Amino acid sequence: MASIDRERKLLQQTVALAAIVPAAIGLYGVLFGQALTGDAVSISAESHFRFLSGLLLGIGICFWSTVPGIEEKTNRFRILTLLIVIGGLSRLLGLVFTGLPSLFMIGGLAMELIVTPVLCLWQTRIANRYAERFGVAEP
Repeated sequence: MASIDRERKLLQQTVALAAIVPAAIGLYGVLFGQALTGDAVSISAESHFRFLSGLLLGIGICFWSTVPGIEEKTNRFRILTLLIVIGGLSRLLGLVFTGLPSLFMIGGLAMELIVTPVLCLWQTRIANRYAERFGVAEP
C-alpha cells in the first residue's frame, strides 16, 4: 500500500515539474512574442506565435490541474497527451520539410514524443492500481 502511495507522489512531483516547461515557454512567448528567436516577422505571424504560446501556457496549467488526485484524472491526462503528441508529430513533419531545427526544438520534440507519452502511461498505471485497490476507475 505504501509503495503505490510513494509512486503516486513521485508521479505528481514529476508532472508538476515537467509542466513548468510548457507553462514557462508559453508565458515567455505570450509576453515577448517572437523575440525568443530574434527573427523579424509580420504582425500576423507575431499574433499567431502569441496565440500558440497561450495554448502552450494553457496546456501547462491544465497538466498542473491533474496533479491533485492524479489517479482520477486519466481522461484529462490523455487528452492533454494527445494534444502534445499531435504538436510533436507536426514538429517532426516540419523537420522533414525544412531541416534540423535548433537544439531547443529537438528537446521540445523529445518532450512531446517521448516524455509526455511515458508520463501518460505512468499515470494510467497509477490509476489502474488505485482502481484495483479501491474498486473505482475513470473510464
